[in-house]
Amino acid sequence: MRADDLSDFIACYNPENRHARKEAWDAGENPEGRWRKFSYDELIARDKTSLDIFWLKDKSLSDLDNLPEPDELAQDIIENLEAGLNSFREILGALNKVA
Repeated sequence: MRADDLSDFIACYNPENRHARKEAWDAGENPEGRWRKFSYDELIARDKTSLDIFWLKDKSLSDLDNLPEPDELAQDIIENLEAGLNSFREILGALNKVA
């Protein structure tokens, strides 16, 4: 992940003026919008008041007939986990150098 991967998020987040944030999601006009606000009432009405909110569907999961073979999926999972572990090792190494 690189900084430019987050440019849309940063622009929507508008850290300089959070009161000027604009919602990108709209049920009718932009149901794929990735910036959506929720009211307090909407959040509190959720089961166990969870903030684990999903409103976008992963389209790659909707085509179940064209999924990769299980061994390919397992290999991808292993590669992603190893990459994550390596990232944490790098962070730990950087923290140890600072300390």
